[in-house]
Amino acid sequence: MLSRARLGTFLTFAVAGLMSGVWVVRMPALKERFALDAGGVGVVLLVWGIAAVLTMQGLRGVIARVGSRASLRVAAPLTAVSLALVAFAPSHPLLLAGVALFGMAFGVTDVAMNAQASVVERAHGRPLMSGMHAGWCVGAMSGGLLGSGTAALGWSFTSSVLAAALVSLPLTLMLGRAYLPDPQALPEASEGRRRRLPLLVYLLGALTFLAFMTEGAIADWSGLFLHDDLGASEALAALGYPLFEAAMLCGRIFGDRLRVLLGTRVLLAASGAGTAAGMAVVLLAPGLPVALAGFFLTGLAVCTIVPTMLSLAGTAAPGRSSAAVAQVGAMGYGGLLLGPVVVSAVAEASSIRAGLWLVVALSAVIAVSARFLPLRRSADLAAAPLPERRAEHEPLAA
Repeated sequence: MLSRARLGTFLTFAVAGLMSGVWVVRMPALKERFALDAGGVGVVLLVWGIAAVLTMQGLRGVIARVGSRASLRVAAPLTAVSLALVAFAPSHPLLLAGVALFGMAFGVTDVAMNAQASVVERAHGRPLMSGMHAGWCVGAMSGGLLGSGTAALGWSFTSSVLAAALVSLPLTLMLGRAYLPDPQALPEASEGRRRRLPLLVYLLGALTFLAFMTEGAIADWSGLFLHDDLGASEALAALGYPLFEAAMLCGRIFGDRLRVLLGTRVLLAASGAGTAAGMAVVLLAPGLPVALAGFFLTGLAVCTIVPTMLSLAGTAAPGRSSAAVAQVGAMGYGGLLLGPVVVSAVAEASSIRAGLWLVVALSAVIAVSARFLPLRRSADLAAAPLPERRAEHEPLAA
């Protein structure tokens, strides 16, 4: 039962990553189909991101009440269906409507799969969240390969994205049988009284916001930095982000073991410091090979921050795990949207290199702040135990 739930949740992350990967990789085809300029593409991405963030925040209470298992069984298939609607959109207004629906369904899926990962993690009694997020990396890379392959075969945007949706839909329906039921909510959380989430949830959300700003800035600006500042060809400049993602995958495979070995606080501090150091290598690099190595080091370091924050969020508010994960996730995705925009503003006023120094600063803030998070020693052992275990409602962090 536990092994099946663990595999099912891992594969859910992978399917979500696959849908996202195809959608991102085929963006040039979308741009060509609707004759969009760079600003038009930005609007499409912004609509998707805002819809996801608002849904995460607005439906936080609903997801908490119905539980992650029920939410995933509905939202994950709807994500695949809405992706198919995006593929078939016949006009720009309908494209934006389809993208908004895709973002809303994806937002619920993202929150619910992280909450389900927290349930599985607590059932096992040890950290598993980084491994689950490794599933996302596998899916995103697979989606990228699928998108690139269909593009090489001359498939249209509609055909590529529809193929991803048709692959994902039956998978999401089958995976729904693998999820674990959510722990019973605390009495005070189920009586309908609205209570503010613990301060720790918002502290975790703030650090997740900074981590996502870092990832978003690297994703959107690594290629331009290598091309414009270091003079790399377009083909070589495109290697920066795949190397970064590959490093994140490698790091997440071992991230849970490192958390047990080092402890949560030390891991977060080391990850923040390592991210700052890796990006400093990139920005001070005399040439392309050193810069690419810096991107790989940055990916190895930053990859454990978001999964660890979400793992802690799942236990920071006993009885309201889904609500806490939704809050942290929504705050984090806000950083994913804002990071590239801030770098863009700095780059326009100065240079891309100057804008990317923001990543170094944000990572240093994470490293320092991690030392002061009010975590209990039990945070090093994963999350609060499930109801059948002793100390049912003891949180990981105070």
